[in-house]
Amino acid sequence: MNINEFIVQFHFQKAIVLRERRKLKQFIADRLSKEGGKEGSEINFIFCSDDELLEINRNHLDHDYYTDIITFDLSEKGSKILVSDIYISVDRVRDNATTEGVATATELQRVIFHGLLHLIGYKDKSAAQEKEMRSMEEKWMADFTAFHS
Repeated sequence: MNINEFIVQFHFQKAIVLRERRKLKQFIADRLSKEGGKEGSEINFIFCSDDELLEINRNHLDHDYYTDIITFDLSEKGSKILVSDIYISVDRVRDNATTEGVATATELQRVIFHGLLHLIGYKDKSAAQEKEMRSMEEKWMADFTAFHS
């Protein structure tokens, strides 16, 4: 997979360390290609604060609570060209990492993969869906570790 076939961008409204960016972009392109995404797909990750993501949650989803991620699928219906803005709360990632006893970098990677899994159709509303989502997150985490850019 040529990374140039997919546009993967990281936008930092709030600072967080994101390691292995080039490898991560290539891995994302590889995964999305395997899931049927086509050349010209564009994924934007926007790293922001709790308050910014809460405002987005209120204004766009009518939810009044903090969350670590919101994935907006902006693709045209039926198109294989994936377009998405994925907002990630840096504050939630850091808090969740502490709660889960993992490194912030590990939690950030999990959340990034979580958003991508939503984009390709995975859900987490029911217990069974959540179990499948967690399983896929773990698989992608392991696959990323083994991935050679």
